[in-house]
Amino acid sequence: MANAAARTGVTRFITGLGEIADSYDAIFCDVWGVLHNGMRAHPAAAQALTLFRAADKPVILISNAPRPGHSVIAQLDRLGVPRSAYDDILTSGDLTRAIVQERAGERVFHLGPERDKPIFEGLPAVFAGAVNDADYVVCSGLYDDDADKVADYAPLLEAMRARGLLMVCANPDIVVERGDELIPCAGAIAQAYEAIGGDVVYNGKPHRPVYEAAREKLVKRGLPTDAPAARILAIGDAIRTDIAGAQAYGADALLIARGIHTHELGLDRIALSSESAGEWIAAQTHQPEAILDKLVW
Repeated sequence: MANAAARTGVTRFITGLGEIADSYDAIFCDVWGVLHNGMRAHPAAAQALTLFRAADKPVILISNAPRPGHSVIAQLDRLGVPRSAYDDILTSGDLTRAIVQERAGERVFHLGPERDKPIFEGLPAVFAGAVNDADYVVCSGLYDDDADKVADYAPLLEAMRARGLLMVCANPDIVVERGDELIPCAGAIAQAYEAIGGDVVYNGKPHRPVYEAAREKLVKRGLPTDAPAARILAIGDAIRTDIAGAQAYGADALLIARGIHTHELGLDRIALSSESAGEWIAAQTHQPEAILDKLVW
C-alpha cells in the first residue's frame, strides 16, 4: 500500500487500522485530534495503537504541542490514554528547548500563555520583559486563545519586525480542536509575522527535522537504519501539517477525518464515504494514502 495515493491519486477509505497495519513497520501518530480532543480521550484510538504495538512494532507520538514531551505525557495520563499505546513522544516543545539551549545567554521574549512556561524549565533562559529588550522571540500561542484574535497582535508583531527579531514558533498548528471548537495556535501568529516580513523558525510538523528526530527514536527501538520511510505510517487529522509533512518525508499518511476537518467534510451531518468526501480530498494540496473516520483497529 506504500505511497499508493501518490502513485494513483486515489485515497483508500478504510474502516480500521488493522486493514493496512501489515504494510508498515512503525507509526508516527499525532496526539491532539487523534488520541484526544483536548477534553476527552478516544479509547478506541489508544486500543488501535496498542494492538499495532502488540506485533512488536513501535509507535512514536509526534505532537506540535509547545511543551516538553514529559508534560504532554502527564496530560495523556490525566485524560486516561494508556502508555501501552505508544513507545515514546516527541514534541515541538522538545525541539524549541534545544534552540533555547543553543542560545543560552540571549534574552528571549515569550509570546504565549503561562501554561506553556514549562518549555523553558531547567534551561538557562534569560527573559525579556518587553520586545524592545529581546534578542529573539519564542511564540507558543496566544495569551488568551479563548478570547484573543490573531489581528490583536499586529502592533506587537510590527514592533518585533522593526527590530528584526527572529520568531521561534513552538507550535506550527494554525488551529487545534478543543472539544467541538477550533482554537487558534502559534502557527497562526507566525504566519502573520511572516506576512509582514518577519523571520520564523518552525519547530514541528510539517517540517522535516521533527520526522528525522522521531526516526532516531524508532531506530533506538529496533527499526533498521536503512528501512525506507515508506514503511512508516504517519497518522494525523490535519492536511497542512500531518499529511503534508509525512509525504514530504516519504512516509505514507492516514488522515483521521473526524478532527479539525470535521465540519469541512460535513461529518457533523453525514457519515464519511468516498461519495461524500472524495471531491474534498481531491481539492486538497495533499491527498492521504488512506482515510478513516476515527482511529480504530
